[in-house]
Amino acid sequence: MLKNILAGTAMLALLMGAASARELTMGSQDNENSNLYKGMVAFQEKLAEVSGGELTAKLFPASQLGDFKAMVAMMQAGELDMTTTGYPDMSYVIPELTLVGAPYVVEDFSHLQKIVAGPWGQKMDKEFEKQGVKVLDLWYYGTRQTTANRPIEKMEDMKGLRMRTPNVPFLIAYAEAVGATPAPVAFAEVYLALQTNQVDAEENPLPTIEAMKFYEVQKAIAITNHFIASQAIQISLKTWEGLSEEERGWVMEAAKAGGDVNDALTTKAETDLLASFEERGLTITHPDLEPFRKAMQGYYDTLEEKFGEGSIAAVTAN
Repeated sequence: MLKNILAGTAMLALLMGAASARELTMGSQDNENSNLYKGMVAFQEKLAEVSGGELTAKLFPASQLGDFKAMVAMMQAGELDMTTTGYPDMSYVIPELTLVGAPYVVEDFSHLQKIVAGPWGQKMDKEFEKQGVKVLDLWYYGTRQTTANRPIEKMEDMKGLRMRTPNVPFLIAYAEAVGATPAPVAFAEVYLALQTNQVDAEENPLPTIEAMKFYEVQKAIAITNHFIASQAIQISLKTWEGLSEEERGWVMEAAKAGGDVNDALTTKAETDLLASFEERGLTITHPDLEPFRKAMQGYYDTLEEKFGEGSIAAVTAN
């Protein structure tokens, strides 16, 4: 009899544990080769560890759920718990994010972290929440460089290139300002677009160029350093508000652990990849960037006409 009681108690505890366990869904455009995905796996593992299995994560990489706009819409509708998007890529619904995305405004990732943690970033946090999402953390995605089917020795070499950009204003503005013709193409379709000469060039961080194998269908990489890329780790506000304080703490701890893994891998990759690309036969150039910066002034003026004089300076003021 005692044996049966103990067995029943154990089964009840198991069932109660299963009933209280919760799985968070998390989508991303990046594939399984990316440092971002490795950070997501670290998030998944840490979340299970700190919660004792009460909170787990199911990952959907490689645009399985659509592009970042589709996944944001799913979060807003409560159909997806978490996703990753470039921090200023949400400018299509939060126009002020265009300011921090303007090429050459942010110096490096630590500078971006200070901006996001400062007064302007706190203001943006409220704007994200108005869109039904909460930013949990910021992960380093690399500094964006320009690849092309010919070497870029100077800004004039950009003229006439059909350059793939994400469908975000500041990167389209970069292409236009330096003389290229922007051609928005879905992230999952970039390799084929380059391979078939639908576009001549693209711009991405070095680890992304590696992970997506863009180096196979491009001849050169120009170190343009035009944009400090990051990924905002976002959670649906509906999901966040449905978590207890303890559960929120688990999620935040897991997000930090994932960020530590991602950031370390990305930083190391950037120091190692240029030599690797050269060994693969790509031409690496270091054009003078001062003309690139000056070329953006017209775009800065347009932004200040829209958001007010001094608005770019306000982004970097802390």
